[in-house]
Amino acid sequence: MQSILEVVLARFVVFRRETDLYKKDFQNLGELLEDRAKKFARKPFLIFGRRKFTFSEINNLSSYLASFLNKEGVGFQDRVCIWMSNLPWFVISYFAILKIGAIAVPVNSMFKREEAKFLVEDTQAKVLIVAPENIEPAFNIKLRVNSLSKIISFSFNKDVYQEVIDLRDILNGKEEFFKRVTVKPQDIAEILYTSGTTGEPKGACLTHRNLLANIRDCQIAISASSKDVFSCFLPLFHSFASTVCLLFPLYTGSTTVLFRSIRPFKRVLKGIFKNRVSVFVGVPSIFSALKEVKLPLIFRIPLLKKFFNPLRVAISGASALACEVIPAFEKKFGIPLLEGYGLTEASPVVSLSPLKGKRKPGSIGKVFPSQEVKVVDSQGKELPVGEVGELIVKGPNVMKGYFKRVEDTQKTIRGGWLYTGDLAKIDEEGFIYIVGRIKEMINVRGLNVYPREIEEVIYQLSPVKECAVVGINHPRKGEVPLVFIAFKEGESLSSQEIFNYLKDRLAVYKLPWRIEVRESLPKSSTGKIVKYLLKEEAESKFFKKAD
Repeated sequence: MQSILEVVLARFVVFRRETDLYKKDFQNLGELLEDRAKKFARKPFLIFGRRKFTFSEINNLSSYLASFLNKEGVGFQDRVCIWMSNLPWFVISYFAILKIGAIAVPVNSMFKREEAKFLVEDTQAKVLIVAPENIEPAFNIKLRVNSLSKIISFSFNKDVYQEVIDLRDILNGKEEFFKRVTVKPQDIAEILYTSGTTGEPKGACLTHRNLLANIRDCQIAISASSKDVFSCFLPLFHSFASTVCLLFPLYTGSTTVLFRSIRPFKRVLKGIFKNRVSVFVGVPSIFSALKEVKLPLIFRIPLLKKFFNPLRVAISGASALACEVIPAFEKKFGIPLLEGYGLTEASPVVSLSPLKGKRKPGSIGKVFPSQEVKVVDSQGKELPVGEVGELIVKGPNVMKGYFKRVEDTQKTIRGGWLYTGDLAKIDEEGFIYIVGRIKEMINVRGLNVYPREIEEVIYQLSPVKECAVVGINHPRKGEVPLVFIAFKEGESLSSQEIFNYLKDRLAVYKLPWRIEVRESLPKSSTGKIVKYLLKEEAESKFFKKAD
């Protein structure tokens, strides 16, 4: 039996090792992976179904692929696209690309051929690493994009696709002789394309320095350690999952449980409890659904919940979280639900509700320690405390710029400040409140109406599952608010009931011109409601027959 002294010494050694993890300043992400592979060689880094990949395995496998890419002529700052869903091969490919100083370009796994072609052509990618279902469209892209020389995949019919290189053959070959290049912090690590709701998508160039700075901030925010286990069902091609569910756990020596997608949801929940996930990372639609779901017995008995619940914190990001979801979720699961804010161009996390201490309803917390934020008017002048204006961000996490788009970069980054396009206010204690998007703000007879304010009031109605407010141009009235609502299964309210409810809670100019009910609302790959589609639908439907 261990003595008290031995227990204390053992805990001190673990504490010392954890604090030592964060002392070194890494130059690049490849260096970080190699360091963690030495410190946590046999510890699982990825769990995918029944398969576990240790830190050492991921490091070795990525080196084998890096060697192959090098031999095929992929060099410093060349672009390589990855087109697949959440699979271990995505992670291996990502780190292989970074190790040779090349640039990873994740492609939305739901993209069709022409959408993927745009990214390949725009970046002039040399290699495309794809899931088997994307081989046919990848061949078509290769015929039309001169820069693309190789297609790599796995689990395919080699007799049919003789030109495709088998990823598993590369990994089984175990060649590890890639050219070591000096990858500096300011070199680009990845190009992540923004959704492009207005015009073509733009590639945000994130450097090794950007990403390393952001994961350091994340560690400080939630005090993660090598004992933590992260969930990752959000798509890795998105900046939120890439940074928070992959690079952040790498930095802390934690384990990530990887799911191909959020569906089926029961399988994801089973995997979370089976693998003792402690950090649950999701988007608002997930947390909204979870507060309604029937939980296992251990969550319904307080004493059992305290001792057997593996979860210690939940993080929501990618879009706004309705205020009423947080207390309902926290009561049900017995853990804090922290709301984060960020954008791809900021690597992406800018702020997070505090894990300990004071939290304020409706706030996305305070800015991360390495960053600065201000709220400014249309002329770039800083506004007083509590006034609404555009949120701008400065720090080591701010992107290098948009790929091959100098003019767009100059509009977005001015004097080192990233203009987010988000409307916000900051209170006297530094807590940030997002009010909406500048482009979404509705001008009703010269008065500003913020969609999120109306949405928050609507979400207080228990039958409401999801809602969105958009502004449409009425031919006589000018811009007016229009509400889209989807109800929970088996529940509903009439448009008049909703209108009467809003009339008692909102100024008359904020009241909606119409209330449209839908079974569901269109969403992006990260669960964010796609408002511009609703706006287009509404304007085409109502423009000619508006009252």
